[in-house]
Amino acid sequence: MIKYLIQKEFLQIRRNSFMPRIIFIFPIMVMCVMPWVMNQEVKNIRVDVVDYDRTTISQQLVHSIEASNYFIFNGQKSTYQEALKDIETSTADIILEIRDGKFLIAANAVNGTKGSIGSAYLSQIVAAKITPTAANIPLDVNTLYLYNKGQDYKVFMIPALMGILMMMLCGFLPALNIVSEKEKGTIEQINVTPVSKWSFILAKLIPYWIIGLLVLTVCLVLSWLVYGITCQGPLGLVYLLAVLLALFFSSFGLIISNNSNSMQQAMLVMWFFVVCLMLLSGLFTPVRSMPDWAYLTTYINPMHYFADAIRTVFVRGGGFQSIAHQLLALSIITLIMSVLAVASYRKNS
Repeated sequence: MIKYLIQKEFLQIRRNSFMPRIIFIFPIMVMCVMPWVMNQEVKNIRVDVVDYDRTTISQQLVHSIEASNYFIFNGQKSTYQEALKDIETSTADIILEIRDGKFLIAANAVNGTKGSIGSAYLSQIVAAKITPTAANIPLDVNTLYLYNKGQDYKVFMIPALMGILMMMLCGFLPALNIVSEKEKGTIEQINVTPVSKWSFILAKLIPYWIIGLLVLTVCLVLSWLVYGITCQGPLGLVYLLAVLLALFFSSFGLIISNNSNSMQQAMLVMWFFVVCLMLLSGLFTPVRSMPDWAYLTTYINPMHYFADAIRTVFVRGGGFQSIAHQLLALSIITLIMSVLAVASYRKNS
């Protein structure tokens, strides 16, 4: 029985003129475009320098700023007030004042992100030139990057994009599929047949699980062909994490679809929860930078465990022992959500 129901689902997907396009074109566009634009690096920061000392160290510092890929040297100004006028007219973003061996960094905080990150970048350059002793010996700073040695932000984002695609394909699409059955009235015809609850649910979810795993494979291939980025750990763990995440979101989508009467209602409710789960998961920003109350939500957020685990495997080459905690937590949350999803479906509803 379930075999023919799954065949029916695949036939419906194939006959829908829009569905095959979104299933295959959307992941390709996400993997080929989003890693370039979802970048937290800040560049082209315009810097004015006010150098009252005119020492060797200060001139070396100016040359370091000129050579940096993150800054645009806006020239040296005679006074701080002159540089401040550039800030007020938005022709400069940061002022570096050097006086009596002391360094003052003043940033334009209208764009808070650019100002704060730009100040941090400039502070690192200044710190490399600060003298540890009175002998004016430059501080020698050596940094060893164990993972992502090129500091390429795409390496950080590609695993996150894989999770977002699994969430969209295995969460949104099954939920909208079930609600569309309600709108068309065909679900009433299924309810009067001998089809069991389990058969109906699995037939709705299995095709999207298969599609999700195929899309994940395409993403891994594109990551290798387009960016030269490959998984450093076992691929089997990547697929295991993807299966658990797909099961969670398909169960979550089933709960929403069972309590929705229209596709618009299901989409809005699903989107509300999905955005919250993404933003509070650490996919884009470190979770430790959140307030304490927001950080507590990561303990029940499956996207947080998925993001942490897949980056451990994909970027750092970790094995099963490295992600055992995340796997256990993700499995428990997924199991609870699956039980709730099955319990929420009533065949006579």
